[in-house]
Amino acid sequence: MHIRHIQSVSRQAVRCFRLSTTRTTNRNFGIAAITVNKCPRYCVVLLPLVAVVSNVECSADLATKSHYSTASAVDMSNEDYKNAASIYDFTVKDTHGNDVSLDKYKGQVILVVNIASKCGLTKNNYQKLTDLKEKFGERGLTILNFPCNQFGSQMPEADGEAMVCHLRDSKADIGEVFAKVDVNGDKAIPLYKYLKAKQTGTLGSGIKWNFTKFLVNREGIPINRYAPTTDPMDIAKDIEKLL
Repeated sequence: MHIRHIQSVSRQAVRCFRLSTTRTTNRNFGIAAITVNKCPRYCVVLLPLVAVVSNVECSADLATKSHYSTASAVDMSNEDYKNAASIYDFTVKDTHGNDVSLDKYKGQVILVVNIASKCGLTKNNYQKLTDLKEKFGERGLTILNFPCNQFGSQMPEADGEAMVCHLRDSKADIGEVFAKVDVNGDKAIPLYKYLKAKQTGTLGSGIKWNFTKFLVNREGIPINRYAPTTDPMDIAKDIEKLL
């Protein structure tokens, strides 16, 4: 309810009346006594009850719904991915909804992973991706993690605070985290269409499950693809060759 409307209602709600007695009783009833012609005149202001609604969301709300866009953005059309020279041509959104141009990672060796929180592969991959980051991070490895809910709905966490808290509670220090995306189908983000075109799988280019991994060299070119069941530490030898 707007302030002007409250003031208008308040003015309309003023009710005054006279009493025949000239005696004024001093009691704390929230009304004012005004002596007019030696007779008290009492005015009662009736204010409406107003519910104040806040637009501020608490952390619990953020844990149950997405506060940020869950669609990654790209500065090219869905078909232009075919003409991309490297992953540096793509722009995606981080978990807080901010645009991130992948050219910020130029010169680094990159591992791209679609992650999930409720998968049977989650615990091992979170731990081993953390180990990879610790082992090679200072030497030039960056891990780009894209939450995806397409496989058994195993990534239910929302973007933003909920995702950050989930990874923190899981002790998964796995690198850069982006907004939830589709990696298969018409709504797959262009980056993943590009990755799949450059490195097809053994049974077609589609991503088979959570924790499929793409290894990208320092020039931004995908050079290898690993199955969901591949232990991240088994990729260490390939990473080391590129560093």
